[in-house]
Amino acid sequence: MPDLETPDDISALPKHHQATHSEKLIITASSLGTVFEWYDFYLYGLLTAIIAAKFLTGLNETTSFIMALLVFAAGFIVRPFGALVFGRIGDMVGRRYTFIVTLLVMGLSTFLVGCLPTYDSVGVAAPIMLVVLRMFQGLALGGEYGGAATYVAEHAPEGKRGLYTSWIQITATAGLAMALLIVILVRSPVTGVGEAAFKDWGWRLPYLLSGVFLGIGLWLRLKLHESPVFQKMKAEGTSSKRPLSEAFGEWKNLRIVLIAFFGAIAGQAVVWYTGQLYAMYFLEKMLKVDGLTANTLIIIALACATPFFLFFGWLSDKIGRKKIILTGCALAALTMFPAFKALTAAANPALAHAQANAPVKVMADPAECSSQFDPVGANKFDTTSCDIVKNALAKAAVNYENVAAAAGTPASILIGSTTLAAPDPRKVAGEEKKAAIAAFAKEVATGLETVGYPAKADPGEINKPLVVAILFYLVLLVTMVYGPIAAMLVELFPSRIRYTSMSLPYHIGNGWLGGLLPAIGFAMVAANGDIYYGFWYPVIVAAATCVIGLVFLPETYKRSIDD
Repeated sequence: MPDLETPDDISALPKHHQATHSEKLIITASSLGTVFEWYDFYLYGLLTAIIAAKFLTGLNETTSFIMALLVFAAGFIVRPFGALVFGRIGDMVGRRYTFIVTLLVMGLSTFLVGCLPTYDSVGVAAPIMLVVLRMFQGLALGGEYGGAATYVAEHAPEGKRGLYTSWIQITATAGLAMALLIVILVRSPVTGVGEAAFKDWGWRLPYLLSGVFLGIGLWLRLKLHESPVFQKMKAEGTSSKRPLSEAFGEWKNLRIVLIAFFGAIAGQAVVWYTGQLYAMYFLEKMLKVDGLTANTLIIIALACATPFFLFFGWLSDKIGRKKIILTGCALAALTMFPAFKALTAAANPALAHAQANAPVKVMADPAECSSQFDPVGANKFDTTSCDIVKNALAKAAVNYENVAAAAGTPASILIGSTTLAAPDPRKVAGEEKKAAIAAFAKEVATGLETVGYPAKADPGEINKPLVVAILFYLVLLVTMVYGPIAAMLVELFPSRIRYTSMSLPYHIGNGWLGGLLPAIGFAMVAANGDIYYGFWYPVIVAAATCVIGLVFLPETYKRSIDD
């Protein structure tokens, strides 16, 4: 951690930086508590496949996985509402009180997820309870980030806000890394649990551990006192009595909110969630790398890249926030597609070779084709020949190209040089149709295997150093866009409405644009068939942020935050 002032020399600081305890404690308590909250929040993301199996057993495989991602996204969807509720409290009652409450709500919600009965025990009540707890987690996180960032920034000396708040920026990645490490340890045979038991009951242990982390976080935060900037506002009677209407009902403030959202936060959000969470899902779901190996490679990349949050936070104190954030967005927009194609070649070279030498094409009447995504799980994708073909390929996570056929033509699939005709549901029904679909699925699997499409990534063929290097690059982009952004957001808004003003756009961007990215990305892949198609979403958003940010976003690193 940086060399922060101790109680002996705090009196030498400017008045608004004086405190009754060490700034090391301020950074530690704020950051560590936020790490625990992110740990709680991202556990679900790491265990999506297991959660789908335990709580969404009534759906087909593709829909089950996307629905599990949407349950994950439920926590993100409510984050802006948490920002409004807790942001208002933080601007009226105080920063410290608010982020103690958010830590308590998050910790209890996560602990209770580990106690939930599964679908097999209580049926549809299980996913309902899971969604409710995810929403409480999202509400808590919506209030946590703005409070922690504001609290630390308001204690930071002039010229060091980027460095100090970058410790808060580390917390999301550190929480993800912490969750990864604990999941790896628990599912490892070394702990006596192992993979089979982990999928059965061991997945609960990381959730139950959150009770311990909750106790540590509360103990640290209860040692803190209120922010000096907030105390000064209270003493002078200048704090806002209506922070919501002042922040979003007055154009001078709303204009800054919109610029912050479109000119910085939107791009930052999609780069963050693509470079860390979507990359992990892509390794497991599309490249078929086993979960333990994928988690291990990602945690190595995270460990290597995490110090760069501090570096770019420090650098933003020297050269400015704007140019670093927008450079990260521009690099992401330009290199996202080649980076993930390189990741395919490194993680599953057999798959990359098959894609290049034996491309798969689906020839079908477009009017008969659906997206392979059914939110209610009612569609078995067996009413048209096109759906039968695409369902078989979606289950195998195979990249394919769509070729339009004449209206009414039964669908077929070209694997390399072999054409396979799908059953026509208009000509078969009942058990005969079921048997025909099963036989076709077996033909497809055999055809894919014959031309080299692997069922799983071969662990011995994974170029692990190259995979880690690519993942490191993706996380490095995350550190560029995320490291300086807390300081920028704090500096954009006046202190009387700062908590509210920065929290809402941040959580709309990261909760909606970012949090929904995995589900939207995989739904785009399911609809199109191209495993890289989902990357158009972050590429377009990041590119738009670059343009808008260059034109409208002000530089803030030399601003005072006392007004």
